[in-house]
Amino acid sequence: MMNDDHIRVIPRKTPESAAMVANVQRAMAITAMLNRLTFNDAEEIRAVFSDLIGKKVDESFILIPPFYSTGGTDIRIGRNVFINQNCTMYDLAGLDIGDDVMIGSNVSIITSGHPISPSQRHTAVIAKPIRIERNVWIGAGATIIGGVTIGENSVVGAGSVVTRDVPSNTLVGGNPAKVIRSIAD
Repeated sequence: MMNDDHIRVIPRKTPESAAMVANVQRAMAITAMLNRLTFNDAEEIRAVFSDLIGKKVDESFILIPPFYSTGGTDIRIGRNVFINQNCTMYDLAGLDIGDDVMIGSNVSIITSGHPISPSQRHTAVIAKPIRIERNVWIGAGATIIGGVTIGENSVVGAGSVVTRDVPSNTLVGGNPAKVIRSIAD
């Protein structure tokens, strides 16, 4: 169920949670096929990734396996996107990746989590969408948490944890990520 803030709440032991589990199983089977491929299998990588997300990716799309996902069907990928090896994408609430985005190795983009309250933690999955706008570079080992937008032309420093929106044309870094400076050509 999606509310007005685009937050998706999936209670345990419901038909919606069963569908979520089935989609995770589907994604795990597809990513296992994807992760047997090598950098030289670019055309086949694009075909398998297209199967994962349910729509054809552009010929300019480059992904270096391994890659992990808990769904895939809520990932939208622009043109000229590069995803380096060992990235993880949890896309339950929707993950939009714009044109010309570069994602470094070991990046985690996670739309989903659980309630914070200990008594509620095992009752549901809560997911918030992530939007990565055009020409963003996400450095190696960064983590992007649900509910954020990373603005056009921005850079997320290696190892950063992004918990809030990133303004366009900025460099952010740290845990939690904070604006370091503006970026100008």
